[in-house]
Amino acid sequence: MSLRLYDTSTRQVRDFVPLVPGCVSMYLCGATVQAPPHIGHIRSNLNFDVMRRWFGYRGYQVTFVRNVTDIDDKVIQKERELGTPWWQIAYTNERAFNEGYAALGCLPPSAEPRATGHVPEMIEMMQTLITKGHAYESEGNVYFAVTTYPEYLALSNQELDNLRQPESTGETGKRDPRDFAMWKRSKEGEPSWETPWGRGRPGWHLECSAMAHKYLGKAFDIHGGGLDLIFPHHENEIAQSKAFGDDFANFWVHNAWVTMSGEKMSKSLGNSVLISEMLQRWRPIVLRYYLAGPHYRSMIEYSEESIREAETGFGRIEGFIQRVIERCGPVDAAPEVPLAFAEAMDDDLGVPQALAVVHTAVRQGNSALTADDKENAVARLAEVRAMLGVLGLDPLDDHWAGAERGDDLHGVVDSLVQLVLEQRQAARGRKDFATADAIRDQLVLAGLSIEDGPTGSRWTLNNQ
Repeated sequence: MSLRLYDTSTRQVRDFVPLVPGCVSMYLCGATVQAPPHIGHIRSNLNFDVMRRWFGYRGYQVTFVRNVTDIDDKVIQKERELGTPWWQIAYTNERAFNEGYAALGCLPPSAEPRATGHVPEMIEMMQTLITKGHAYESEGNVYFAVTTYPEYLALSNQELDNLRQPESTGETGKRDPRDFAMWKRSKEGEPSWETPWGRGRPGWHLECSAMAHKYLGKAFDIHGGGLDLIFPHHENEIAQSKAFGDDFANFWVHNAWVTMSGEKMSKSLGNSVLISEMLQRWRPIVLRYYLAGPHYRSMIEYSEESIREAETGFGRIEGFIQRVIERCGPVDAAPEVPLAFAEAMDDDLGVPQALAVVHTAVRQGNSALTADDKENAVARLAEVRAMLGVLGLDPLDDHWAGAERGDDLHGVVDSLVQLVLEQRQAARGRKDFATADAIRDQLVLAGLSIEDGPTGSRWTLNNQ
């Protein structure tokens, strides 16, 4: 079975064939850094991190570019609200995004360009579009003339005659209210750069067209982002880039949102849950399992209960891994994932179906342990580790092992609990079962679950 992806531009799942054999080029619309990230932002990057990992498993060399929009209307508005320089707001939040990505095990991008570092490329693109008659300068602004590009709105499947932009945007000199700004003239107190049309700053859409061209060339395989970016952002990118002369993206892949009470999680709506807050309450690997587990095109309705269910589900996987290692010793990942897992991932990144294969292997492995079939248990664990590794969810990976015993003081707690468990075991050895039971009850009250096994007792945290 060939690898297939849903392409928004054709509205169908189709075979993925790279433009360059053996290589995959990906551009992801990254963060607009006017505020810290919420879990919806992190989900988008997680989905494309899983995609990138799967391409890597399939033997492709992946170039993954994720931009940072460090200047736009929202960043400037935050500067006014907070009285803090725009560049300080942008850099502080850029670091918060990267810390969130790293905490949840996302691989770093091949390149992470900032918009403010690519003004020369934007000027070059605008000059070419003006020369070709696709753009025009007016009162220091540069606009794209949408009627000059016949395929405008094909991605979002809208009709140009039905498209109207509000007149109160503050953009002046448009020939057509539907034209969009590529460059905005300088206003007092705002950051600006010198251009042939006077000082000004980039429009949001131009930034990505210029950066994608610089790092990935005239054509690349996949352009990704959230559903909310299809219009106007991605429509405008396509118009600029193709009118400029680029073939641009071969596939358009969009992830769904994290919602609260049926509404998209959004900083502007005030219904967002910051990743920094979530990391104080939940283990990062559990959050990754929760956010990456559903299909990337399915909405996630945020709730405490759904995260607890994810924690319980992942706990079953971790429990199996720990039991096999206690009984059989360390087990390396298998060189290949099971066929059913591969088929699920090849079918438009079917992570839910792939995780079902993981849980089936866990159940089979647990049954093997019960039957004292160590060989079969080890084989299932090797498969489980291979599958989890592809998803970035192997708890034995160095990334998670370090996190589990570092940031959340797991190692310190483990040492203290082991001392108490040794006291409990000593009480049982003396047949002082009342004391042993009292110790166990106190540990349970402290939020721990105790499981007795042939090699001793082990503990896990109860659901929060």
